[in-house]
Amino acid sequence: MQEEFVCQENCPHLAKIHEVEVNKIPREEILTLSETFKLFSDETRLRIICSLLNTELCVCDLCELLNLNQSAVSHQLQLLRGSKLVKYRKEGKQVFYSLEDNHIENIIKIAIAHMREEK
Repeated sequence: MQEEFVCQENCPHLAKIHEVEVNKIPREEILTLSETFKLFSDETRLRIICSLLNTELCVCDLCELLNLNQSAVSHQLQLLRGSKLVKYRKEGKQVFYSLEDNHIENIIKIAIAHMREEK
């Protein structure tokens, strides 16, 4: 028989539960966060983001760096742009991409630091 782990009357954790409820992130924001992390989970998109950590690059630069064709890179950039992870600027016929803001850079750098920590 499976043991039940639900507190009964006079739960000693009510203050903690209330604190979490008060500070709870709205479900809509959780869904948006989930979609953002899905974008980070694709290797090609993550390689693009990491390539843009310190500089802006044009599509042809990214194609060369990642050894991918322009169609593949452009498709991934469109998804990243739509989620406001990267931005672009035009210079004549060339389009240059960079990270939308420092938050994206911080997320990646923190994740890398966490990954590299010795356990």
